[in-house]
Amino acid sequence: MRGSKQTNILEKVSALVGKSNKLGKLISGYSKLKEANYISSHFSTYLTPTVANCDELRREVFRIRHNVYCEELKFEPIRENGLEQDEFDPFSMHCLIQHISSRNYAGTVRIVRPTEQGQKLPIEKYCLNSITDDKLNPANFAREDICEVSRLAVPRAFRRRQMDNHDGAAIGIINQHSYSETEMRCFPFIAIGLYFAAAGMALEQDIKHAYVMMEPRLARSMGFVGIKFKQIGPVVDYHGLRAPYYINQNLLHTSLSPSFAKMLVDIRAGLSSEHC
Repeated sequence: MRGSKQTNILEKVSALVGKSNKLGKLISGYSKLKEANYISSHFSTYLTPTVANCDELRREVFRIRHNVYCEELKFEPIRENGLEQDEFDPFSMHCLIQHISSRNYAGTVRIVRPTEQGQKLPIEKYCLNSITDDKLNPANFAREDICEVSRLAVPRAFRRRQMDNHDGAAIGIINQHSYSETEMRCFPFIAIGLYFAAAGMALEQDIKHAYVMMEPRLARSMGFVGIKFKQIGPVVDYHGLRAPYYINQNLLHTSLSPSFAKMLVDIRAGLSSEHC
């Protein structure tokens, strides 16, 4: 509670001096950093990663992806079976993040991990011309040393910071009275947790080079917590405005703050547990 009160006071001072003012920006940035550090230390209390290493969990992955990519965003056509799958899934590793108390799944991500010469990353098949940094073109590296973070999906219910008060279970809305304040504060960090889960899977497989197509604003958010992706090409229109990004083990570990480094350790430990 004490930290929450201090944050509220800082927000009020920031509002008084104005966010465009240097002092206001400093206070606002400090408040966000405190919030991020607080959330990272509590994340594993409420949310846990699960490797989808059996058919049952992979069905959960494909179901969430269908809800987000087909039904909500309409990036992909509706499937009769309610499962979104593609040609890259057979050589991918999948992960879920589960809300511990409700047992509901709060998000999914995969790393596409080619092992044979004919297997390509999605970025190679659909966006290769967007990569303008020739030194970091995935074609320069052995297939077993590269991967792509792909198909990150967070259900709408877990993307809502302000939860509805009424009972909306039938349409997947979370009732705010069912969750503590700290739990709801963790929900916006699920995407970061998923990127850490992807990183954890890649590190366990000793994959040296990772790629992702993402919105620049998401890359900036990742940078705020110390995940410094390197942009390797311009913004293109691919399911919205996205750019190609690259990261390796050194870039990942160099700039992580201590609290988020611990969050990565916790998530990697969770990934090592048997679930199926």
